[in-house]
Amino acid sequence: MEKETEAKTSEIRKKEFTYRGKTIDELKKLDVREFSKYIKSKPRRSVLRQFQQIENFINRAKIKTERNKQIRTHQREIIIVPEMVGMKISIHDGRTFVPTIITGEMLGHRLGEFAMTRSRVKHGKSGIGATKGSKFKAKK
Repeated sequence: MEKETEAKTSEIRKKEFTYRGKTIDELKKLDVREFSKYIKSKPRRSVLRQFQQIENFINRAKIKTERNKQIRTHQREIIIVPEMVGMKISIHDGRTFVPTIITGEMLGHRLGEFAMTRSRVKHGKSGIGATKGSKFKAKK
Protein backbone atom coordinates (compact mmCIF):
# COMPACT_ATOMS: atom_id res chain seq x y z
CA MET A 1 0.00 0.00 0.00
CA GLU A 2 2.80 2.40 0.90
CA LYS A 3 4.60 1.64 -2.36
CA GLU A 4 1.50 2.53 -4.39
CA THR A 5 1.03 5.92 -2.72
CA GLU A 6 4.75 6.59 -2.92
CA ALA A 7 4.75 5.72 -6.63
CA LYS A 8 1.77 7.99 -7.26
CA THR A 9 3.32 10.98 -5.47
CA SER A 10 6.66 10.53 -7.24
CA GLU A 11 4.79 10.22 -10.55
CA ILE A 12 3.00 13.50 -9.90
CA ARG A 13 6.25 15.28 -9.03
CA LYS A 14 8.22 13.87 -11.96
CA LYS A 15 5.60 14.49 -14.66
CA GLU A 16 7.62 15.69 -17.61
CA PHE A 17 6.25 17.63 -20.55
CA THR A 18 5.79 15.55 -23.68
CA TYR A 19 4.66 16.56 -27.15
CA ARG A 20 2.98 13.77 -29.13
CA GLY A 21 4.73 11.17 -26.96
CA LYS A 22 8.22 12.69 -27.25
CA THR A 23 10.13 14.60 -24.56
CA ILE A 24 11.66 18.00 -25.25
CA ASP A 25 15.18 16.50 -25.28
CA GLU A 26 14.17 13.96 -27.92
CA LEU A 27 12.50 16.67 -30.00
CA LYS A 28 15.54 18.99 -29.77
CA LYS A 29 17.65 16.29 -31.43
CA LEU A 30 15.33 16.32 -34.47
CA ASP A 31 15.85 18.46 -37.55
CA VAL A 32 13.22 21.14 -38.26
CA ARG A 33 11.80 19.08 -41.14
CA GLU A 34 11.74 15.91 -39.02
CA PHE A 35 9.87 17.79 -36.26
CA SER A 36 7.25 18.85 -38.82
CA LYS A 37 5.98 15.25 -38.87
CA TYR A 38 4.66 15.74 -35.32
CA ILE A 39 2.66 18.95 -35.83
CA LYS A 40 -0.73 19.53 -37.44
CA SER A 41 -1.13 19.84 -41.20
CA LYS A 42 -1.29 23.62 -41.70
CA PRO A 43 1.79 24.47 -39.59
CA ARG A 44 3.53 21.42 -41.10
CA ARG A 45 3.16 22.85 -44.59
CA SER A 46 4.41 26.23 -43.36
CA VAL A 47 7.45 24.64 -41.70
CA LEU A 48 8.30 22.67 -44.82
CA ARG A 49 8.02 25.85 -46.92
CA GLN A 50 10.01 28.10 -44.59
CA PHE A 51 12.43 25.68 -42.87
CA GLN A 52 15.47 27.69 -44.05
CA GLN A 53 14.03 30.89 -42.58
CA ILE A 54 13.39 29.09 -39.26
CA GLU A 55 16.92 27.63 -39.18
CA ASN A 56 18.43 31.06 -39.93
CA PHE A 57 16.36 32.59 -37.14
CA ILE A 58 17.55 29.93 -34.66
CA ASN A 59 21.21 30.41 -35.68
CA ARG A 60 20.97 34.20 -35.27
CA ALA A 61 19.22 33.74 -31.92
CA LYS A 62 21.98 31.43 -30.64
CA ILE A 63 24.66 33.93 -31.67
CA LYS A 64 22.83 36.75 -29.88
CA THR A 65 22.42 34.70 -26.67
CA GLU A 66 26.16 33.97 -26.67
CA ARG A 67 26.82 37.72 -26.81
CA ASN A 68 24.17 38.34 -24.08
CA LYS A 69 22.07 40.42 -26.48
CA GLN A 70 18.30 40.54 -26.51
CA ILE A 71 16.59 38.59 -29.30
CA ARG A 72 14.12 40.95 -31.01
CA THR A 73 12.12 40.07 -34.08
CA HIS A 74 9.45 41.33 -36.43
CA GLN A 75 8.98 37.82 -37.88
CA ARG A 76 5.61 36.93 -36.36
CA GLU A 77 4.91 34.17 -38.91
CA ILE A 78 7.70 31.82 -37.76
CA ILE A 79 6.50 28.49 -36.33
CA ILE A 80 7.91 27.61 -32.90
CA VAL A 81 10.15 24.52 -33.01
CA PRO A 82 11.82 22.60 -30.13
CA GLU A 83 15.20 24.35 -30.50
CA MET A 84 13.50 27.61 -29.47
CA VAL A 85 12.18 26.22 -26.16
CA GLY A 86 13.71 28.15 -23.27
CA MET A 87 14.66 31.21 -25.35
CA LYS A 88 13.49 34.66 -24.36
CA ILE A 89 12.34 36.38 -27.55
CA SER A 90 10.87 39.87 -27.88
CA ILE A 91 8.18 39.84 -30.57
CA HIS A 92 7.04 43.05 -32.23
CA ASP A 93 3.33 43.77 -31.90
CA GLY A 94 3.27 46.77 -34.23
CA ARG A 95 4.15 49.30 -31.54
CA THR A 96 6.51 47.69 -29.02
CA PHE A 97 8.45 44.47 -28.49
CA VAL A 98 6.65 42.03 -26.19
CA PRO A 99 9.11 39.82 -24.21
CA THR A 100 8.06 36.17 -24.40
CA ILE A 101 9.66 33.05 -22.91
CA ILE A 102 9.14 30.08 -25.24
CA THR A 103 7.76 26.98 -23.47
CA GLY A 104 6.94 23.46 -24.62
CA GLU A 105 3.22 24.20 -24.85
CA MET A 106 3.92 26.74 -27.61
CA LEU A 107 5.33 24.16 -30.06
CA GLY A 108 3.65 24.29 -33.47
CA HIS A 109 2.21 27.78 -32.92
CA ARG A 110 3.37 31.00 -34.55
CA LEU A 111 5.37 33.66 -32.69
CA GLY A 112 2.72 36.28 -33.46
CA GLU A 113 0.11 34.41 -31.42
CA PHE A 114 1.93 35.40 -28.23
CA ALA A 115 2.22 39.14 -28.93
CA MET A 116 -1.27 40.59 -29.29
CA THR A 117 -1.52 43.49 -31.74
CA ARG A 118 -4.62 45.01 -30.17
CA SER A 119 -4.70 46.04 -26.55
CA ARG A 120 -7.75 45.82 -24.34
CA VAL A 121 -9.92 48.97 -24.48
CA LYS A 122 -10.19 50.71 -21.13
CA HIS A 123 -13.00 53.24 -21.12
CA GLY A 124 -12.85 56.18 -18.74
CA LYS A 125 -15.58 58.59 -17.72
CA SER A 126 -17.53 60.19 -20.52
CA GLY A 127 -16.81 63.81 -21.31
CA ILE A 128 -19.18 66.74 -21.55
CA GLY A 129 -21.56 66.25 -24.46
CA ALA A 130 -20.75 62.58 -24.80
CA THR A 131 -24.18 61.54 -23.51
CA LYS A 132 -27.57 63.24 -23.68
CA GLY A 133 -27.60 63.79 -19.91
CA SER A 134 -24.29 65.65 -19.90
CA LYS A 135 -25.23 67.82 -22.86
CA PHE A 136 -26.90 70.55 -20.80
CA LYS A 137 -24.46 70.75 -17.90
CA ALA A 138 -22.49 73.92 -17.34
CA LYS A 139 -19.17 73.91 -19.15
CA LYS A 140 -17.17 75.53 -16.34
